[in-house]
Amino acid sequence: MCGATLRVSGTLEGVNSTGIGRRTGTEIGIAGRPAGLELPASALAGVGTRPFGVYVHVPFCATRCGYCDFNTYTAGELGSAASPQSWLEGLRRELDAGARLLSESGRRTPAAETVFVGGGTPSLLGADGLAQVLDAIRDSFGLAPGAEVTTESNPESTSTEFFSSIREAGYTRVSLGMQSAAPHVLAVLDRTHTPGRPVAAAKEARAAGFGHVNLDLIYGTPGERDTDLDASLDAVLEAGVDHVSAYALIVEDGTALARRVRRGELPAPDDDVLASRYERIDARLADAGMTWYEVSNWAKSDDPSARCAHNLGYWDGGDWWGAGPGAHSHVGGVRWWNVKHPARYASTLADGVLPVGGSEHLTAEDRHTELVMLTVRLRTGLPLSELEDGEREAAETVVADGLAVVRDDHLVLTDRGRLLADAVVRTILLGADD
Repeated sequence: MCGATLRVSGTLEGVNSTGIGRRTGTEIGIAGRPAGLELPASALAGVGTRPFGVYVHVPFCATRCGYCDFNTYTAGELGSAASPQSWLEGLRRELDAGARLLSESGRRTPAAETVFVGGGTPSLLGADGLAQVLDAIRDSFGLAPGAEVTTESNPESTSTEFFSSIREAGYTRVSLGMQSAAPHVLAVLDRTHTPGRPVAAAKEARAAGFGHVNLDLIYGTPGERDTDLDASLDAVLEAGVDHVSAYALIVEDGTALARRVRRGELPAPDDDVLASRYERIDARLADAGMTWYEVSNWAKSDDPSARCAHNLGYWDGGDWWGAGPGAHSHVGGVRWWNVKHPARYASTLADGVLPVGGSEHLTAEDRHTELVMLTVRLRTGLPLSELEDGEREAAETVVADGLAVVRDDHLVLTDRGRLLADAVVRTILLGADD
């Protein structure tokens, strides 16, 4: 993805472009004021003045990758409890209700400046299904002129025809899960695509008219060698993409990978190795004309539009509506998340209630903490004007330690600082209390 988390792909058997029906006859929606969520006037007051995006979570996968702890389900896990059809009907209801909620009291419905369809494996919906997802967003929130519209895709469930069709439907950006070009690394990750397919898919997307294509890499997988990473970077550069996301492997509790590590079948990722691999990635991409703009993301240096605007909206404190099972949303300091299971998600919406599983109102301290955590990872840096006196002193310590520099009144990480970004955040937020 173009973003902050690892992504999972696959191919769900039995689901294709005919697996989702089009809207016919009866309009799907929630009549009247949507129940299930209350937003205070203070949160709604700034809607439309902050960046606004729509995230859509597609929970379907063909197989479960061993490292993944995302809210995804295989066909066998779902059985007859939920389907792409019931999910899409629920999605339409949620988007319609969300647009009405944010336009209460005469407010203008905010048009989506960015859209990101993630998962899960959105490409399992087929081009027709993805077109219907975008139609549902157009019919509810609407799209702002020049909106960035991204979908994640599994290389194995795409084709030249697929890319041409979703480009025609209005998608402007594609993010492909590659992870590695080494077969034995893919095997450890339980990835099912062939090593050469991501490069071929990226070239097909570019040929179909996509000017913005991302490839995801995972580094630090047990058994990965420097030569394996070099081969992966060779493949990325051969693909000619304008964006790369690279994430250190994290062993998440409850995953198959965690169980293998706990049994001693695989070693845990080594921090020193991870740091070395990151430096290797950064140097290689920089030589190829790509610049980091967030610690885990690189884009073509001469094209600001190559950066993922949707994720920048997250990192810069924008608003977004997250639709789909388990999706998270944020509007004006209020965050909420949907119920996780697709069947409960669809049935709750069918009953006329937004499927909110929980919510929180961020305090001023919460919002400050998140601002520090997110903006310090950006190449533009953390505004010093946002820091309190004690935090400014802590920032001076970070600079003295060579982990950051001050540039245009912003604290910007050095190369070494990027390797220790979490420690920098702790120093600023906690050092002020020491």
